[in-house]
Amino acid sequence: MTALDLSSPVAVVGTGTMGQGIAQVALVAGHPVRLYDAAPGQARKAADAIGARLDRLVDKERLTADERDAARARLRPVDEVSGLAGCALVVEAVLERLDVKQELFRTLEDVVDDDCLLATNTSSLSVTAIGGALRVPGRFVGLHFFNPAPLLPLVEVVSGFATDVACATRAFETARAWGKTPVACADTPGFIVNRVARPFYAEAFAVYESQGADPATVDAVLRESGGFRMGAFELTDLIGQDVNESVTHSVWRAFFHDVRFTPSLAQRRLVESGRLGRKTGRGWYDHQEGAERPEPHTAEPVAPPAYVVAEGDLGPASELLALIREAGIEVRGTEGDDGSRLVLPSGGRLVLADGRISGESRDVVRFDLAPDYRKATRIALAHASHTSPVAVAEATGLFQALGKKVSVIGDVPGMIVARTVARIIDLAVDAVAKGVATEEDIDTAMRLGVNYPLGPFEWSRRLGRGWAGSLLDELHGVDPSGRYAPSLALHRYACATDQREDTP
Repeated sequence: MTALDLSSPVAVVGTGTMGQGIAQVALVAGHPVRLYDAAPGQARKAADAIGARLDRLVDKERLTADERDAARARLRPVDEVSGLAGCALVVEAVLERLDVKQELFRTLEDVVDDDCLLATNTSSLSVTAIGGALRVPGRFVGLHFFNPAPLLPLVEVVSGFATDVACATRAFETARAWGKTPVACADTPGFIVNRVARPFYAEAFAVYESQGADPATVDAVLRESGGFRMGAFELTDLIGQDVNESVTHSVWRAFFHDVRFTPSLAQRRLVESGRLGRKTGRGWYDHQEGAERPEPHTAEPVAPPAYVVAEGDLGPASELLALIREAGIEVRGTEGDDGSRLVLPSGGRLVLADGRISGESRDVVRFDLAPDYRKATRIALAHASHTSPVAVAEATGLFQALGKKVSVIGDVPGMIVARTVARIIDLAVDAVAKGVATEEDIDTAMRLGVNYPLGPFEWSRRLGRGWAGSLLDELHGVDPSGRYAPSLALHRYACATDQREDTP
């Protein structure tokens, strides 16, 4: 099944920001496009707005004047649903209410031909439930674009329970022909991105709620150590706290209040107070004119240790040994040791975050995960109240000697980046095991949809398949609520690797 022919008319119903963006994508790809909105005159206003954006593309030399003129000639607003007759694809981008969408598509079925593809851009509702109201549900599919649609490449192509494979394939190939990067997924709460991304927000909020670190520090660690484009607090301020919380609640309810998707009470308080982020001037941060952005906690400079003793290879943080030597600090080794830590001159031990708290041992300082310790510009450290101040100073000075800023946070199990990545990997592995999507499509979706530095399976290959499960096991021991219990799929994923490695 191939993409729709460029001569085939495409309709967009709902002419808000997302509807206009989808219409622009189809228009620039070469299709005749019809716009419809239930609000009188709104479709014509949307057509004018799209025309203005085409002008800007010409100014930026992304379109020629002739291409713009041809696109404008293909764009037609219509005042009645009947004006969509003859379209080969109708994409809906209206209010996120199941009853509204179902009624719209029932009306559309009486207008378009039976071979017309019907698609919803919903981000939170069940594609199966929307399509269940139709006479021909097999031609119904989800086409979830990301905002702004003309700029972001990812499109989640969602097959409902009744969606025909041929129709899903045609929708997939059409999105590809429009210059997008489509990924295929089954109809599951949150699809790929909004399902797998929940821990990115949830763990940041949990660290804050436990008074482990303030929002500015958590965001700085996620960006400068974790390699994420934005921190969770600043990103939700950009998205809108109400919008982000609504998606979280939707996924949580759809999974029958699964504790792994529990919403944040702190975020609920923000929404209740009307502090929704940039759009209201206040969220986690103050965005009003002249407001100063809070600085992350950064330790004062201290002298580095003269040497460290490496016990084991540090596992996922093994590249630190080369960085330490390059900084002129002697690395002494302990032959035959199977540990994974650095011993400081004071006797304190520096250990990669593993899901345990530093208070369980004497003079242990933990450091957070980074995808690339050479590129990381900040490292988080955590220690117990009884940890020797000398050991903390030595650990701080060591990372500062490597050119890193250091943020000392509370004794939070799994710290910030490590617990976040472990939970993302777990949800991704679980999604593959349940037939939601392939490993490749999940990695693509998370890199393109939310700009993660690595996809979950890329993380797992770098860290080792057993890493996430081991860390979550330790976290579950500290917090047995079930939030951190590794999935059966993750256990099988790690065991399958171990068995292959043990096979002669």
